[in-house]
Amino acid sequence: MNWNRQTLSAMPSHRYRPHTDRVTVTLPERNWPAGQLTAAPLWVPVDLRDGNQALAEQDLVPDDVTIVVFTAARTDLIARTYESVRGLPNMVLHMYTATAPTWREVVLGHDRGSLHRLIVAAASEVARGADARPGVRFEFSPEVFNLTEPDFVLQVCDSLTELWDACPDRPVIHNLPATVEISTPNVFADQIEYMHRHLARRESVILSVHPHNDRGTGVACAELAVLAGAQRVEGCLFGNGERTGNVDLVTLALNLHAQGVNPMIDLSDIDAVRRTVEYCTGIGVHPRHPYGGDLVYTAFSGTHQDAIRKGVAHHRAAAATAGVDPDAAPWDVPYLPIDPHDVGRDYQAVIRVNSQSGKGGVAHLLQEHYGVDLPRGLQIDFARRVQHATDGSGTEMTAAQLWQLLRDNYSRSGDLHWWAVEHIEGGDALRIRATIDGRDVVGDATASGPVDAMTRILAEHGTEVEILTLTQQSVGSGRDAEAVTFAHCRVGDRATWGVGLAHSVTASSLRAVLAAVARA
Repeated sequence: MNWNRQTLSAMPSHRYRPHTDRVTVTLPERNWPAGQLTAAPLWVPVDLRDGNQALAEQDLVPDDVTIVVFTAARTDLIARTYESVRGLPNMVLHMYTATAPTWREVVLGHDRGSLHRLIVAAASEVARGADARPGVRFEFSPEVFNLTEPDFVLQVCDSLTELWDACPDRPVIHNLPATVEISTPNVFADQIEYMHRHLARRESVILSVHPHNDRGTGVACAELAVLAGAQRVEGCLFGNGERTGNVDLVTLALNLHAQGVNPMIDLSDIDAVRRTVEYCTGIGVHPRHPYGGDLVYTAFSGTHQDAIRKGVAHHRAAAATAGVDPDAAPWDVPYLPIDPHDVGRDYQAVIRVNSQSGKGGVAHLLQEHYGVDLPRGLQIDFARRVQHATDGSGTEMTAAQLWQLLRDNYSRSGDLHWWAVEHIEGGDALRIRATIDGRDVVGDATASGPVDAMTRILAEHGTEVEILTLTQQSVGSGRDAEAVTFAHCRVGDRATWGVGLAHSVTASSLRAVLAAVARA
């Protein structure tokens, strides 16, 4: 394959084993690939992770919040953990032990049998501690589940389900962490489906997952795990956590939202959520972070901007035709998987203009901020000037800067000092005094309208002008309202654009023609 120029890297990849050499799961017929996400799982934010043991004493926990406290399978820590949550009405005691071969043998010094006995002994201590707390529920995590032999995990989990006497009214939570990602998400899904199929007292077990993001596939692992039978997901807001982070609950929830599934989390003001997380963690959310980043609803590319502008216009028109609020109408806009309004964003930041942008983005900003709909020909001409300006500065342009650039380039060359129109039989009599590039234009003429009369006056001064198109709109409202006219004129052998603004429609038209002539 002479076309393939890739060569072997010098990196020592031979030092690492594929996941198939580290853990095996037998699942000959998978059900999860044909599944569909139709409901939100139980969400568990573990941003506090080890808990705040002052919460119980300071009475800071709302009645509708269940605290999950995390303890290793050690008698002294279990007793201390119960003490830390004394007085809380809703509580889950979450016990964990690493079960993967390297962890149990190298770190803990156990084989399968001795580790199982240690876990059962600790779980018995958990059960005794709950004698005075009949409302407490139990959770167990075989840490590094994704690297543990599936039959061993099943053996351990089933023994705790029995020991803790799980029932549908008081289910046990078995939480299966991808503590360190080591495989593609489909392998994790196979592992979860194996547990889902084989767990004893399945109706009395809440199957939970806790994916990390070492391979960058934490979100995919969680979604496929839910397809495979998981009912609960532990993670963090915006994916904070050790190393590459825990799975991102914001992304998972809004992925459901984008599929028409209620996420059971209110993220309608995502910027407030983000500010709170950033304040509490001291970690900024990346501008390109899914759903919550500053730039995720922003397009700089000209073709993308044009598609978004047309899509938003079509959405609004369809909503108007159906007689519904655009915020409630079905959403189908190119490049925007959800309506930014759903998460508290507006459309002002959707399109931003830099040197990559084209006519669509420029036109969108002027339309959104000033209500000006540039004629297509002027969009093309002005976009070239915008690109020239941004290429030189290397920066973006705001709507206000675009508006100023438009006026500087298309309306500042001609000056209308004085004008008067008298309506007479058969037409309008126009008198003007103007300046074009320092040249005085003074005269009067009668024609079918003021603009035609203007072209006759200009012809008398040696400038032949043909009006190709004349488009009139309004800018602003009330006392601040102005008329804007876009004049496309042929002056000699050159076609050019002029823009005129004035409180009078007639004055704006005359100024647009003068500006076009001056630019020619």
